Amino acid sequence: MEILNVSDLCKTYPSFTLDHVSFSLEKGYIMGFIGRNGAGKTTTLKSMLRFVHPDSGTVTINGFNVEKDEFAVKNCIGFVSGLDGFYSSKKIKQVTDVTKRFFSNWDNELYKNLLKKFNLDENKLIKNLSAGMKVKYQIALAMSHKASLLLLDEPTSGLDPVSRDELILLFQDYVADGEHSILFSTHVISDLEKCADYITYIKNGKILDSCDTVSFKEKYLLVSGKKDDLDESRRQKLIGLHCHNFGFEGMILAQDKMLFSHCEISTPTMEEIMIHTER
Repeated sequence: MEILNVSDLCKTYPSFTLDHVSFSLEKGYIMGFIGRNGAGKTTTLKSMLRFVHPDSGTVTINGFNVEKDEFAVKNCIGFVSGLDGFYSSKKIKQVTDVTKRFFSNWDNELYKNLLKKFNLDENKLIKNLSAGMKVKYQIALAMSHKASLLLLDEPTSGLDPVSRDELILLFQDYVADGEHSILFSTHVISDLEKCADYITYIKNGKILDSCDTVSFKEKYLLVSGKKDDLDESRRQKLIGLHCHNFGFEGMILAQDKMLFSHCEISTPTMEEIMIHTER
């Protein structure tokens, strides 16, 4: 069952345009939302949530139209950002007491269990929390009103590998019941290799691809060879071609494999796909 549908979302700024962005997500899955910095990931999320007003397009979450049913939508989503937006001089408990008033489905028992799981002390000042603890606190707030969809905007940026791995395991547990989903915007592609079921790739404000992770990776192959192997017909097939003293390397669509049968061919990671595409 579809939990999220984004259709023809547009937002124009003087130096950037979000151009008819469309994708959807089913219940029980994690979707990685990737693209280089400035590609439009955060603008898409802000437009989806009406943090900025989009020029056109529709967003439906849990069957609710975001524009018409904003209160119902915000009761069933949790938004987590890698940015620190809390009052640093306040205690965790003080911030929570204010936050929970906005959600009709707030579950205090669930909240207490999450604090215990994350080793968070309610009496600790926000400014005394580590970067990882601040993100975990945001996640605790997002989950404690029984959100069915988490929207994550670079939540693991700046975290150490252990903290990132802990969050990935948490996200996998969150969707395991088949009733919850996550849209995970990040440029830390290695995190998505571990958990994403689907990938949506945005470049210069446009969606390049949106499909399951396996299909996304199977579309491409890495090739390398000698300069003598690189004639004009092969050169035109290469994505992100890089020539060097010893030859060349680049990426091709898997359908063009036979044209490079004499070259060294390997399977790319998602990070390598992104690097070559952005070249």
